[in-house]
Amino acid sequence: MGHGGDVIDELTADHRVVDGLFAQIEQVAQDSSERKRLVDHVTIELVRHSVAEEEHLYPAVRDHVPRGDALADKEIADHARVEELLKDLEGRDVDALDFNHLVLKLRTEVKAHVQDEEDNLFVLLRANCTPAVLLDLGDKVRDSKKTAPTRPHPHAPSSPMARKLLTPGIGLVDRVRDLVTGRGK
Repeated sequence: MGHGGDVIDELTADHRVVDGLFAQIEQVAQDSSERKRLVDHVTIELVRHSVAEEEHLYPAVRDHVPRGDALADKEIADHARVEELLKDLEGRDVDALDFNHLVLKLRTEVKAHVQDEEDNLFVLLRANCTPAVLLDLGDKVRDSKKTAPTRPHPHAPSSPMARKLLTPGIGLVDRVRDLVTGRGK
């Protein structure tokens, strides 16, 4: 579930996993059930990743990085757009007229967000945090992803405290639903 290392290594590894899944999606036929399975896998990865960032990374950015509040707010707004797209995709079959358009839009949003994080936010975080803080954040992010939801919940409370309280329960319900339906296998 986790990749190891400090928070930047962990989240960058997540980014590469999602990049790989998008590459796989491009390789399968547009009307294939495999495409839907891969989109479900991307959804699971992105939701877990986003929850962990919102619980741990962005509060650290607010605390350690100059103008951190504005940076964190921008990243959270990016997440909100992605989560709405994921929710739209969740309710569609691969043969829906707009399914492939939504997948392309999702990939475009995610790619821009990842590039911004890796080129800007991570650089600032590394410059303003000690290695010990970054390692601790990596552990927290890995732990968070273990209990995070696997489905988009765009209307769930977004404050860090509310997320910390509600996320494990929502995550448990999502994982039970996934188990029952076979989603994510």
